[in-house]
Amino acid sequence: MKQSELIKQLSDRELKINLLFSQGIFLGIALLLSLFLFDRFRDWTTLFVWDTQEVIYFGVLPAIFIVGMDLLLIRLLPESAVDDGGINERIFRNRSISFIFGIALLVAISEELLFRGVIQSTIGYIPASILFALVHLRYLRKPVLFISILVISLLIGYLFLITENLFVTITLHFIVDFLLGLFIRFKK
Repeated sequence: MKQSELIKQLSDRELKINLLFSQGIFLGIALLLSLFLFDRFRDWTTLFVWDTQEVIYFGVLPAIFIVGMDLLLIRLLPESAVDDGGINERIFRNRSISFIFGIALLVAISEELLFRGVIQSTIGYIPASILFALVHLRYLRKPVLFISILVISLLIGYLFLITENLFVTITLHFIVDFLLGLFIRFKK
């Protein structure tokens, strides 16, 4: 059975629980792997440096560009090319802005801690970017969506490579998810 078919069978409550559970798994894996792959807990703190200029130039501005490109693809391509099986629609449609904000923040933190903070820091840029794209299973059968998530992953990974700052990647990831979530929420 396809993931989209399974999602359709879930109630809204079950969908929220699954979403929260998956992000909890990412956080748990990130923390567990860091125990084995980092020499000490302080290694985490070196990945968080608040630099407003860096966050704006390498986080906010690329996020706005990514959202613009996604919206352009949605407008130019047939719906069948950019439809993820209705999963994002189910997650964001009819939700409060505060829910969308919270989910976008949770997803940004958990995924960036795992894929940039742990995997990219220890295994490398390319493997982390590919793994990030692959965990978005619903995009694997949609070439436009898969290429899009892979390019975004490579971009986020590259920005982490040059900044070594998780505040940058978390900010970027959050803005993309939050703005696209709002787009789905308010789309007619």
